[in-house]
Amino acid sequence: MPALTLRRRTVLGGMLGGSAALMAGPLTLPARADESTDELRRRWQTLLTGGPTVDPTDPDLAVAIARIDKLAKSALTTLDRSANRTTLWPDLASTTLSNHVASNLRRIKQIAVAWGTTGSSYAGNAQVAADVLGALDWMYANRYSPTLPRYDNDYDWEIGGAAAFADTLVLLYDVIDPALRSKYTAAINHYTPDPNLWRADRQIATGANRVWIATVVAVRAVLDGDTAALSRVRDAISDVEGDGANSVLAFNDAPGRTDGTGEGFYSDGAFLQHWKHPYNGGYGKELLGTLSSLLYLLGGTQWSVTDPDLDNIYHWIDDAFDPLMARGDLMGSVCGREIARPSKQNHAPTQTVIEGALRLIPAARPDRATRLTALVKQWITEDTFRDFLTVTDPASLVAARAVLASGTPARGPLVLHKQYPRMDKAAHHRPGFTIGLSAYSSRIYNYESIQTENLHGWHLSDGMVLVYDDDLGHYSGDYWPTVDPYRLPGTTVDTRRLADSYGFRSTSAADWVGGAAVPGRTIGAYGMDLRGHGTGLTALKSWFLIDDVMVCLGSDITGPGSVETIVENRKLRTGTETFTQAPGYCHLAGTGGYIFPDSTPVRMLRENRTATWREINLKYGTDTPVTRPYQTLWIDHGAAPVAQGYYYVQLPTASLGATTAFARNRPVRRLRADSTVHAVRLHDVLAANFWQAGCAAELTADGPASVVMARGTVAISDPTQMRTTVAVDLAKPGLRFVAADDKVQVVRRGAGWRLIADVTDSHGGTLTATFR
Repeated sequence: MPALTLRRRTVLGGMLGGSAALMAGPLTLPARADESTDELRRRWQTLLTGGPTVDPTDPDLAVAIARIDKLAKSALTTLDRSANRTTLWPDLASTTLSNHVASNLRRIKQIAVAWGTTGSSYAGNAQVAADVLGALDWMYANRYSPTLPRYDNDYDWEIGGAAAFADTLVLLYDVIDPALRSKYTAAINHYTPDPNLWRADRQIATGANRVWIATVVAVRAVLDGDTAALSRVRDAISDVEGDGANSVLAFNDAPGRTDGTGEGFYSDGAFLQHWKHPYNGGYGKELLGTLSSLLYLLGGTQWSVTDPDLDNIYHWIDDAFDPLMARGDLMGSVCGREIARPSKQNHAPTQTVIEGALRLIPAARPDRATRLTALVKQWITEDTFRDFLTVTDPASLVAARAVLASGTPARGPLVLHKQYPRMDKAAHHRPGFTIGLSAYSSRIYNYESIQTENLHGWHLSDGMVLVYDDDLGHYSGDYWPTVDPYRLPGTTVDTRRLADSYGFRSTSAADWVGGAAVPGRTIGAYGMDLRGHGTGLTALKSWFLIDDVMVCLGSDITGPGSVETIVENRKLRTGTETFTQAPGYCHLAGTGGYIFPDSTPVRMLRENRTATWREINLKYGTDTPVTRPYQTLWIDHGAAPVAQGYYYVQLPTASLGATTAFARNRPVRRLRADSTVHAVRLHDVLAANFWQAGCAAELTADGPASVVMARGTVAISDPTQMRTTVAVDLAKPGLRFVAADDKVQVVRRGAGWRLIADVTDSHGGTLTATFR
């Protein structure tokens, strides 16, 4: 028996019951459950409908039920019930697009959810049940059965369609003839027979796909009373059959773990899917949401997931989701191709994260339950753009209200600088704004554009800077189809026009991407050796984030085409916002200020941009034109630039007065900006990105490194992730050594100090030493 199996029988069962009183409601589990599959089926019904205790007279629940009814009414109104029908719905008639198969089954499920929800206008309605059963019969005969061919995308057959089919069978369990139900579950089992494998050629399932597949198998097993399959589901989460190589619970960079795909969570909070795509806000959030449902289904039974690595799920919340959320918005840089789906805007991705966290609270030990409660309360209350209580399902609504009513105070706004060297991203949270940086390297892909989605994502990782402020709907409201994809803020680009999906799933030739962060402070240096895919463009780019200031340096900008650096491209709230431009600075009302210490000529454009979602997503886009106003600022490096550069300071949310004062006082000092090092000083902070060995003020590095010194703390990293040691000399007398990380050796060098950081296997992480 694999060693992994022997250590897996204690965790979830041990955590159950400790915090049930904190959040009583439909998601609360008994300390010990009836282990029959009938009990599990009732649990799944509760997730789908809120359960039999839902009070339809409750105003909030009445809104949720009305939303369920609206979907069911739309589906029932357009359902073809004729005896010789050739389709169920005219807009889902394709026999070559597999998403029409899954969408048909999802629409049937919508009707079934209304039928099974207490208080719904359709609850228990015999005619509605007959419509659902008739639709299932038609699907089995014409679209989805073991005797029919599969086509197009395996996801629709094995996950999307299978899950909706199984959920519908759970909802109508008591009114379906057992023999017919078995025929239908056999169809599901035909497409999704194994919780470890998927696709027609039976590949090993990884990341979110593994959890989705396992959940389909679990619900099908509950319907069939297949307890052996439930045991395999439990073990598949830890990949017991593969000795843990594809466990969704273990961090991919856990010591001794070998995983050929690299998909899943990493200890720094990064999440990768499809090999090298950052995907916390896409597949990662779906993994959390689906796994939390599966844990609820199996919790407290002999099929509980009890792998000790289950504890990592709480670290996902803290590191992989919380820092990438800005008052309800998940950073677009980690949402993959989902940013090109109209249904995934308006803060929709965070709903899945919140629902997943809510499902984890009842099974958490008391201290964790309290922490999660405080965090979820913060997430729900700080998002004033999209009210979670008006969009979630009844079960999550009841759970959320219990959290909001609890005596646990909300966590408070996040103030943090966090870098993700495993996926070339960074997040900078201040009380009034959040910044997200997006890069790519030899280790990480630039963008994903499969299934005819995200067709214009060419520059999403070319140094894109997303600023989140009190305009909570900025990146919603049709931002991604209407923004100029050649002028994403922060990027340096060759302006030549590109074909749809050009160069997607590409890595860079450069290793130097990353930076160093000062622990406990919102201070960090970040840099990127940019190699424009297929354009011949090269550039060295740095961002020095020091509390409320971001200093942006660029050098060695060289390329055969016309090149621009985009300072800003802001979707305006009204289109009438005041834009002030003066020598050395400019200011956009409601957004902030921009300082150009070299009085660099800056071009600006205010325009209304019109587009359709279909232009960036042929699969899920719509053809309705949308128009949005934009303010764009950019630096024109001209045609075929050689060794060009830029220098500007961004002040998010700063007033015009504060911007003018900053431009006049110029507290930032640019120390160097060349092919050796980018370095700046602001107050007590000295930050430098060494592209190669060199010096900057009192810092000397022996090779590529990122170094930040702030109030006696020296932070060092190897952004190339290729070195074994990094040596930094600190020529500053009068400092007394206090402490250092275990992997940092500190020795005297003249009147100063030498720091030798062992960066072997640090994967771009920061090491520190402290002086006084």
